[in-house]
Amino acid sequence: MIRVTVWNEFVQEQMDVKAGELFPGEENAQARQWMTERAKEIREVHHGAIHDTLKALLEEDEEIQVCHIATLEMEECGLTKDVLDDTDVLVWWAHIAHDKVPDEIAERVRDYVLRGMGFIALHSAHPSKPMQKLLGTSGTLQWREGDFCRVWNTCPTHPIAQGIPASFELDEEEMYGEFFDIPKPDDLVFISWYRGGEVFRSGCTWTRGYGKMFYFQPGHETNRSYFNENVRKIIRNAVKWAKPAMRVNELVCPNAAESPESKYQK
Repeated sequence: MIRVTVWNEFVQEQMDVKAGELFPGEENAQARQWMTERAKEIREVHHGAIHDTLKALLEEDEEIQVCHIATLEMEECGLTKDVLDDTDVLVWWAHIAHDKVPDEIAERVRDYVLRGMGFIALHSAHPSKPMQKLLGTSGTLQWREGDFCRVWNTCPTHPIAQGIPASFELDEEEMYGEFFDIPKPDDLVFISWYRGGEVFRSGCTWTRGYGKMFYFQPGHETNRSYFNENVRKIIRNAVKWAKPAMRVNELVCPNAAESPESKYQK
């Protein structure tokens, strides 16, 4: 059984509750209205919260168990050492509160990945602190809401691409475009094309230390991409691929005082 923790920022789903606190006064009435409408739309699409959708799609595979749901508002963002010790793969969705994640928590996630935990960053997690700390780049890109998207399978032999056709369509998805500030991927598994003409490296893998990472673009909060069967399968495949091959308790530089050949050199 692959033990998964789903981390969802869980801010936008609650914006209508906090709109008055964040944007008081008559001059902010329009902002409050937008926040309220957006929160209701997200909850309607996901029948609750984004983490509910992710949990459901992951657990369609009997080899995957979502053991923990973690959110920004929890103590230590829900990512205590006990939780991460119990996590094979961490799935991360975030959007508007990247800066609210304490550096200490982001560094803890990075440390666990370097020691073998898998990490899946989804959609607007591209500039999240854990992703920046693991990749060493900003993760910046260009964007536009509401476009047709065709996702191309550029590495059909990769485990993440198994069972995925040569291409598939998303009728409405947020456009992400180049330049995408990431290091060169180990494997570029998917590329997306948008009706506006933009292209984007939308499915990328990296190895960091003993851990494996995958970034996947689809998943705008008010679109239904996570209900597309190909998207759902890709995320499940990614979890299976990213599960630890091995884990170490600490990262050290041991002194190899005696070489393997020393017994032949006396």
